[in-house]
Amino acid sequence: MKFKYIPVLFSSIFTLSLSSCKDQLADLNKNPNSAEVPQADYLLTGAIKSTADTYWGVTNNMNSSLLFIQHWSKIQYTDPDRYIFTNNDLQELWSSGYTKGITNLNKLVSLADEQGNTNYRGVAKVLRSWVFLLLTDAYGDIPYSQSVQIKAYVNPVYDTQKDVYFGLLADLKSAQADLNAAGKPILGDIIYNGKIELWKKFANALRLRIALRIADKEVEKTKAVLAELTAEGGALIAANQENAQLNYSTSPNQNPVSNLFDTRDDYRMSKTIVDTLRSMNDPRLPIFASPTKDVTAKTYVGIPNGLLTGDASNYGLTKTSKPGVYFLAPTAPAVIISYAEVLFNRAEIAARGLSNENAAALYKQAIEASLQQYGVSAAAITAYTQSPAIQYDATNFKKSIGYQKWIALFGQGLEAFAEWRRLDYPELVPAVAGTLSGKIPLRFIYPGQEQSLNGANYRAAVARQGADLLTTRLWFDLK
Repeated sequence: MKFKYIPVLFSSIFTLSLSSCKDQLADLNKNPNSAEVPQADYLLTGAIKSTADTYWGVTNNMNSSLLFIQHWSKIQYTDPDRYIFTNNDLQELWSSGYTKGITNLNKLVSLADEQGNTNYRGVAKVLRSWVFLLLTDAYGDIPYSQSVQIKAYVNPVYDTQKDVYFGLLADLKSAQADLNAAGKPILGDIIYNGKIELWKKFANALRLRIALRIADKEVEKTKAVLAELTAEGGALIAANQENAQLNYSTSPNQNPVSNLFDTRDDYRMSKTIVDTLRSMNDPRLPIFASPTKDVTAKTYVGIPNGLLTGDASNYGLTKTSKPGVYFLAPTAPAVIISYAEVLFNRAEIAARGLSNENAAALYKQAIEASLQQYGVSAAAITAYTQSPAIQYDATNFKKSIGYQKWIALFGQGLEAFAEWRRLDYPELVPAVAGTLSGKIPLRFIYPGQEQSLNGANYRAAVARQGADLLTTRLWFDLK
């Protein structure tokens, strides 16, 4: 499947580098070389590609969240692994999410209404909900309700994280109603190739994800969402072949991880996950990690997170493990939500007593799905799932699910970061030379430009949520 090369339309409309002249804003930001009425399929392709790149890319994944949750570590230029960030270092998720994602998807909704194509509208709402979810999970309170009406709200208010989650659940329910397999076809879909039934499953999987995100704070809302899903028939992602993911191509449309390792050599596997996988005889170790270039006693060697640059370099570039070749391949997929995650979520819902399903059986199926996702043999899967080290503990479901979900989400830094904060497992040790007084980051800090360009709303959010620091606990993160 080939990517369409398109200008990212309307991408500067929501940068928030705005004046008070609302009526002039759109005119100033028009690209004279762009079509006044963009094509829906081009907008869809562009929004998917740009958001997947942002999700799987350097700033929000490799250089932050993958380090926080100790999937990866840094062997050179180790400041990010020590939690040293300015308020400009973590702004790419914000700027790209709003300008290339939400703005384009809002336009796609408008085009869908003009064309009478509810499937474009439904798909746009699903993707927009995912982008908003990434933003609120990372930053907390964010512009949501007013962010879709730029002419009316140049400086949008920040909605509380609770209100964002509740709003996204309503948006996804609405998207589910919009999506109709018998309706008009869509083009430009580089996730599911226009298969609307799979988009309906994707929407429901996101609803399930959010229902658990709020379960420790708003369990009655969680119950209501589960009841709605049941009443609607609630089809969910049911096989690895149905995973919501972007399958990359060769350069220049290669996976961002592959693109980075073509020219840089800053990253290694974290000692935390390498040692964990080895202790469990986990067959994913040689998939997640590459053998050391030089022969070493253990073959797969991670380095501790958050070392000083000199101490990290002493481990040696040729004596430590890069991520596995699976992840370094140009065509490696950017997974958004997997069958394994859906099964883990169902297992947790059962463990919380919110369904009549068997939590232990679903936990086992989730592990099997993750192993199958990476082509592990049936014999190895059987041996692993029978191992005493990974058996389900009904007395501490958060620990059992937390550890295995952390492994299954390898490479999905932002989602793994959210789930680690929610489940509190695995119990990670902060960076060796970390700068947060023995703490691990709990959020992204807001972009610096928000303080000057949307200052009043920024200050209101900080006053309500807590200091704009890496260590401020977000609403959903109940300790």
